[in-house]
Amino acid sequence: MEKFTKLISTAVPLPIENIDTDQIIPARFLKATDKKGFGDNVFRDWRFKKDGTLDADFPINKPQYAGAKILVAGDNFGCGSSREHAAWAIVGYGFKVVISSFFADIFKGNALNNGLLPIQVTPEYLKELLAGIEANPELPITIDLENQVVETAFAKAEFEIDPYKKVCMINGYDDIDFLLSKKAEIEAFEKERMVF
Repeated sequence: MEKFTKLISTAVPLPIENIDTDQIIPARFLKATDKKGFGDNVFRDWRFKKDGTLDADFPINKPQYAGAKILVAGDNFGCGSSREHAAWAIVGYGFKVVISSFFADIFKGNALNNGLLPIQVTPEYLKELLAGIEANPELPITIDLENQVVETAFAKAEFEIDPYKKVCMINGYDDIDFLLSKKAEIEAFEKERMVF
């Protein structure tokens, strides 16, 4: 995974509640076990019309949001099935952060395991943030993981993250990398416990 400490980016507003994992990545795309290519089909049934052309009205397709690394969604993001592919698709598309007022627990875990930072804020802050982005698509949002703060020119909010997952994201570790980073400590512990 890539290291994550601070991100300053614009955002895509997606003010839809109860976005489930089947909407994030439809089941028909789950045949692959490699993470490559999932980003091409993120929100497939919303991003594309039935004839296969892009739907210009869907927020991700609007030119004013091009290049944004933050997705700001409605309440209860990532509900539904436990498919890890949903996190793969969001990361594969290029997002590094999703902000919502609530995340499904399994989605939250999958996101953190795949280098995607889910930030839970109050409903009031979310509403203010969505309004700010829609009024100014170039609004920069600062995500400071070390200090656990999300900030814009008009407001800032703190967010919670599991301390272990915070260490992993800051260092770019997956679970195995974390264990390997403790190799010297583990070997020292084992040496102390050796019985001859």
